[in-house]
Amino acid sequence: MQKNINIQNKKARFEYEILDKYTAGIQLTGTEIKSIRQSKARITESFCEFNDKGELFVVNMYIEEYAFGHHYNHKPKSERRLLLNKKELRKLEKEVESKGNTIVPLRLFINENGWAKLEIALAKGKKTHDKRQTIKERDSKRDLARIKKAFN
Repeated sequence: MQKNINIQNKKARFEYEILDKYTAGIQLTGTEIKSIRQSKARITESFCEFNDKGELFVVNMYIEEYAFGHHYNHKPKSERRLLLNKKELRKLEKEVESKGNTIVPLRLFINENGWAKLEIALAKGKKTHDKRQTIKERDSKRDLARIKKAFN
């Protein structure tokens, strides 16, 4: 079993401009955490939304069914509640409603205590010209790295 679980959403950094980051706990069942510990989860298509009670949920997060969990297994794409302070939840909800921002998961990891955590970000969608600029910067960094490697 791997000790270092670090599942990232690389697509989010390209599609969105990151404004603020938070680390949230996830309310999971037994078989879900076992699948995450085996790195059998994806967060590329997931997003976060509030329900009518003011609770934050992650939607479309895929956690593969646990191979050894029989009829007690979990649903792979169910909504999972995120655990944050009330103050942080109120701030996030206000930002999402007023300015049209969104909340996207960036990274799923297991901390040193063995708890599954989700790094979420308050984000604003990028326009196409911003995406082109990101591609241009990435290409120039890659070219510089190649030139440096050639001289070393």
